[in-house]
Amino acid sequence: MEFLYPNFLWALGALAIPIIIHLFYFRRFKKVYFTNVKFLKEVKEETAARSKLRNLLVLLMRLLAIALLVFAFAQPFIPKDTDVKAGQKVVSVFLDNSFSMRAQSGDIPLFDKAKNKALDIVNAYSVEDRFQILTHDFERRHQRLVSKENAIALIEEVEISPSVKTIENVMERQKQALNSEAIDNKVAFVISDFQSNISQFKIDEDTTISINFVPLQSIKEKNISIDSAWFEAPVQMLNQSNKLLIKVHNYSNEEVENVPLVIDHEGQIKPVGTLTLAANSSKIDTVNLSVLRTGWHEAKLSISDYPVQFDDTYYFTFYVDELVKVLSINETGANKYLNASFKNLPYFKIDNVSGNRINYGSFTDYNIIIVNEVNQFSTGLSSELKQYAAAGGNVLIFPGENADKATYNSFLNTIPANTFQDFVKEDLQVAYINEEEFIFKDVFLKTSNNIKLPKVTGRYQLTNYPSKGEERILGFRDGSTFIGKYSIESGNIYLCASPLNTKNNDLVRNAEIFIPMLYKMAISSGKEMPISYTIGKDEIIEIENRISDVDPVFKITGKEEFIPAQINVGSKIYLDINDQIKDAGYYLLKHGDNTEGKYGFNFDRKESDLSYLSPADLSKFGDKVSILNNVDTANFGQLIGERDRGVVLWRWCLILALIFLALETLLLRFWKV
Repeated sequence: MEFLYPNFLWALGALAIPIIIHLFYFRRFKKVYFTNVKFLKEVKEETAARSKLRNLLVLLMRLLAIALLVFAFAQPFIPKDTDVKAGQKVVSVFLDNSFSMRAQSGDIPLFDKAKNKALDIVNAYSVEDRFQILTHDFERRHQRLVSKENAIALIEEVEISPSVKTIENVMERQKQALNSEAIDNKVAFVISDFQSNISQFKIDEDTTISINFVPLQSIKEKNISIDSAWFEAPVQMLNQSNKLLIKVHNYSNEEVENVPLVIDHEGQIKPVGTLTLAANSSKIDTVNLSVLRTGWHEAKLSISDYPVQFDDTYYFTFYVDELVKVLSINETGANKYLNASFKNLPYFKIDNVSGNRINYGSFTDYNIIIVNEVNQFSTGLSSELKQYAAAGGNVLIFPGENADKATYNSFLNTIPANTFQDFVKEDLQVAYINEEEFIFKDVFLKTSNNIKLPKVTGRYQLTNYPSKGEERILGFRDGSTFIGKYSIESGNIYLCASPLNTKNNDLVRNAEIFIPMLYKMAISSGKEMPISYTIGKDEIIEIENRISDVDPVFKITGKEEFIPAQINVGSKIYLDINDQIKDAGYYLLKHGDNTEGKYGFNFDRKESDLSYLSPADLSKFGDKVSILNNVDTANFGQLIGERDRGVVLWRWCLILALIFLALETLLLRFWKV
């Protein structure tokens, strides 16, 4: 037997107190009254013997009670095979408070069971030990070490949260806290259901920390989730049916049938249909969403699924412009075919400017800029077009027949893109349409030989370097490019090898190619704005800086209201949500009384997959980790104490001390001398 705090044994000197009391109190003479002298000797001998025995037993009870109280404070234990570290300890307890902990384990949710385990762990340690209570929220108050009393209070305050962190990140935070104080005895506990998608980690080689996993798992529930949704086209069109794609996932081991899917848009709830999903599979369904007005729209997708419901709804928002604006920069004058093409599309508006009268400041107002046979690229035009495209714009270039190749190529090299070589007069037929790319995807119900494809009589030869990252949109029979696409940061640049005039190119006379090409180039985007955001992630909202204030202040309002951190970069403002949104739903971006944007926020779908690492999976870490599995709540705290110090005896010492004090009381009360 050893003692955790042997210095308390000095208190055994207190055993002298009952001995002194015994010597000076129980040996006092007492008067004995009797009527007959012949009984004097007999009475005297009998009384003295009984008194001496009783007094010795009382003394023994007192000595044992005091000794056992001293032992209780010294905390005796029977050590096990491992070395026991005496002295103050620093203990980190991670309490999983994610959505998956709402699952039932017997009669109570896993989360309630986890809180009881955390309390047992803290109570198993001494009041002089230091504690960290950590959750998925990574709150600041959970980053520091606190007293035992404060640790218990923090555990009681923990609630279910949408935040989800990986076990690897959790253990890194525990390590930081445990190493923040100069205490050698470091112990870490991870109480979790150890979902597979957050539990892929490696154990650090830091042998100074004792790591303990407490797996709590329930029967795997059936769960169906709306994983995500997105529009096929980056720009949603007014008075048209916009195709919305929805990904639904079945995370169970059984096929599910007739799952109803509904959409709530403009205050109207419409059934989309029912879904059948195979076991452990996903499916992408399509909804045609009609847009009848401009401005911001809110919509919500829903399915019926029980008991896991946090991922059964999906909030999203989108903005519909009144017009798709097109700017045509011309060398000699407006192209009548371009004007006619957009004239038949009431949702489009085209503006024409001369190459020497360009207002560069208006570029951001347009969805696409068409460079129509400009002969020379000035330095200013090159710089502004590149900046416009990098910020998310679209540029379509038709070179002039007498173009200054040097200025063109100087611009193209900065993208980088293939450059112009000689202009040659030759007849070529377009033979290739890239129907996998957005521009021509789903344009034709069925490609046939009856489609009239463009042909040219004059074109520029282009270099063909794979490193330029060209995506061919239309190509000639010889494999060369007619129109190629180049991505530049958030935008796109489309380069045609031939001038747009009908003398060299009959593209404008092929309406079934030319019209949808212009239409989809105008609404395409290299960087599509998200229609929803995820709670718990470090989301950044990007908006155009259209506010005249030098330093505008925005606020987010909804179920929560706060002022986000913001960074102004040129014409953009970046708003940092910084984990301040906790509930799914719609949120407004306000500047004063004006609404500048609407955004949908959804819970992280990491928790949707209810597959777990079993204790056997966790045991692969070997001696680096202790797995505390299948332990009843009633004796869990005792197990922690015994694992930390061997077989703990202080409770028995306290119980025995009380028993001996009770025996002393009984002796004094009922043993009359």
